[in-house]
Amino acid sequence: MTTAARTQEQHRHAQPQAEAVIDLDAVADNVRLLREYAGDAAVMAVVKADGYNHGAVQIGKTALAAGARELGVTTLAEALELRAAGIDAPVLAWLHTVDADFAPAIAAGIEIGVSSPRHLASVAAAARETGITATVTVKIDTGLNRGGVARDEWPDFLRDLGRVQAEGAVRFRGAFSHLAHADELHHPEIDAQRDRLIEAVADLRRQGTAPEVVHLSNSAAAVTRPDLRFDMIRPGIAMYGLSPIPEVGDYGFRPVMTLRTRVALVKKVTAGSGVSYGHHWVAPVDTTVAVLPMGYADGIRRNLSGRFEVFLGGRLRPQVGRVCMDQIVVDLGPDGGGVSEGDHALFFGDGRRGEPNAQDWADLLDTINYEVVTGVGGRTVRTYIGGEGGGSE
Repeated sequence: MTTAARTQEQHRHAQPQAEAVIDLDAVADNVRLLREYAGDAAVMAVVKADGYNHGAVQIGKTALAAGARELGVTTLAEALELRAAGIDAPVLAWLHTVDADFAPAIAAGIEIGVSSPRHLASVAAAARETGITATVTVKIDTGLNRGGVARDEWPDFLRDLGRVQAEGAVRFRGAFSHLAHADELHHPEIDAQRDRLIEAVADLRRQGTAPEVVHLSNSAAAVTRPDLRFDMIRPGIAMYGLSPIPEVGDYGFRPVMTLRTRVALVKKVTAGSGVSYGHHWVAPVDTTVAVLPMGYADGIRRNLSGRFEVFLGGRLRPQVGRVCMDQIVVDLGPDGGGVSEGDHALFFGDGRRGEPNAQDWADLLDTINYEVVTGVGGRTVRTYIGGEGGGSE
């Protein structure tokens, strides 16, 4: 083997320095549990934002194999990526500008969520141009006051929907909405939004455009409000094993992502020596430190500097000094703790080995677990284990 070929072979088999390990078996277990929560309702697995940064295609295929019936995304591009990967299950995409190019999505059989008479008109126009009937679902603003058809535009939307459906430009499939307070178990707005959705569906039925499927429940509602199941639940974060209501519990879900790196360097630091930019940490005694090759460019937030621990060498080790763009430093203690260069260090995972989980990081950052997993990036390589999707990307 030539030197060049040997180098290529070594590179091909080299372990990533920054790695998000995605457990597809955990995804499947979480989907099966969500099916139990759903009862007789179907499950739409939400894989927007590249599967909450876990990989939309791999997560989508795993969720469908585990019993999800449909997939949900935000953008048309996300939906078309699923189709290009060979996924032929129903896919709903629900957030678009009015001048979006709807034609490719219509041709690919993507279900298009519409939130105004203007969105509906654009979809119908694209359907006429392509000669293909578009499948649409209406998003109804029941009180979140974000996406969805506004109350004052509802009469116009109903009128326009009847016209384009009679014309054959669109096939009306469903109606859905999104809750503002689903993670607040007894908030009265939950019932108010449910009632507004029921009223809107009644309006649709009265004019002869009854939806085939109605859905409202996100992860939080799916696990706490069986009365909101309607025809389908629409879970996101729970499928990735993170609790939609952390203060209550984990509801039996298993975290899917483990964020880890490998030790790049182990070195001695003498007492009184400062470590990393600004010397914000000074070694109180002679000690040993490990340099880990991940930093804020990879999603390890700089404002976590000196505030978190990494699981390394069989126990938690404190991160010391500033979090840098590409690296952090961990204190191993005077004896080095048996840690060697090349060892794996876990930032967060499912907690089975004693490492923190994503919720622990969310608590430190005063944010939500969604932001923790979607914030991992930079040079991080995703490695899939379990299921049928092993390997890296």
